[in-house]
Amino acid sequence: MAGSSEEAPDYGRGVVIMDDWPGYDLNLFTYPQHYYGDLEYVLIPHGIIVDRTERLAKDIMKDIGYCDIMILCVLKGGYKFCADLVEHLKNISRNSDRFVSMKVDFIRLKSYRNDQSMGEMQIIGGEDLSTLAGKNVLIVEDVVGTGKTMRALLSSIEKYKPNMVKVAR
Repeated sequence: MAGSSEEAPDYGRGVVIMDDWPGYDLNLFTYPQHYYGDLEYVLIPHGIIVDRTERLAKDIMKDIGYCDIMILCVLKGGYKFCADLVEHLKNISRNSDRFVSMKVDFIRLKSYRNDQSMGEMQIIGGEDLSTLAGKNVLIVEDVVGTGKTMRALLSSIEKYKPNMVKVAR
């Protein structure tokens, strides 16, 4: 801002929603009738989510360097986000000079029982993690809370010496 002593905040590469943002008026959107009366506003329109997911896919391809990817989808919440992200990754691969092979595997992480932390994390499902050795691994998760469970997963994966590990959330 020319002539101003205030600098614009640096939001990095994400979409920032300020605490005082009132959201979009519901009349600007269509939404299922069974939500009528329950919603007050739209915080993030679907189109923004789709566009950000596509941009994330482009950033991932750039970071990984158009190399083959082993994708670990953390269930259950990450499934829809993972499916959408993989579709964008496939579209980028199809429209590039180099085909990028993608394999998707599904895991569940269990660190809580009845809302109480168990103190350790269990990885349920998925192939033997030793198959990740030397691979470019992309972990797709919908929400990372404190990061404790994700750090434990990353620690478990690093033991098998993958070439690269990235987390999409």
